Amino acid sequence: MENYRPITKATADKFLQLLKTKGPQSAANLAAALRMTGEGARLQLLKLAEEGLVVSATASRGVGRPVQIWDLTPLGHAHFPDTHVELTLQIIETIRKELGEEALEKVVAAREFQQQEKYIKALAGINGLAERLAQFATIRSSEGYLAEWREEEDGFIFIENHCPICCAATQCANICTSELNTFRAIMGDGAEVKRVDHIIAGDRRCVYEIKELVISR
Repeated sequence: MENYRPITKATADKFLQLLKTKGPQSAANLAAALRMTGEGARLQLLKLAEEGLVVSATASRGVGRPVQIWDLTPLGHAHFPDTHVELTLQIIETIRKELGEEALEKVVAAREFQQQEKYIKALAGINGLAERLAQFATIRSSEGYLAEWREEEDGFIFIENHCPICCAATQCANICTSELNTFRAIMGDGAEVKRVDHIIAGDRRCVYEIKELVISR
């Protein structure tokens, strides 16, 4: 029976990715997204909870029974890779101690320049802001950011559901400033970019608002 089928890695990954990209969800919502029964989803979530990857909380939604909402635990978030975390942190700390804060700032600035060069080259010939965001989301997702974008009434939203350099950014705040500078550089002078959610500040994901500027002539 489907409800009692043991959870596979592929199924577990689907649950974890949905919670990572969509945020806390009810078992019913997850079941609908994965095209399975609500009871089947609940049993799979209980198994993931036993492994310490997810946790539930009861939420009241007005009239009716409270709903059980599932979310990732810190271990669940750690399921998504951080790039060479230990080595990166060691390098940052070594530069800071041996060469000083100014040298670390130069390293971050050099990385920023290299990132901008790489992205600008990859986006060459793509002029429309929506088209650039679509391609940029593909590039960033391939780098582990689980990026997505959408058009809003007054502009665009660019979302990064995971930060593979989060530990490094926590250790060196200039990295996040550098990331924002890069976003602004590749979107060009005709766009305004503002970060409105920030993982380092405690938000679930990094969210950027992008608005096209009206240039008066």
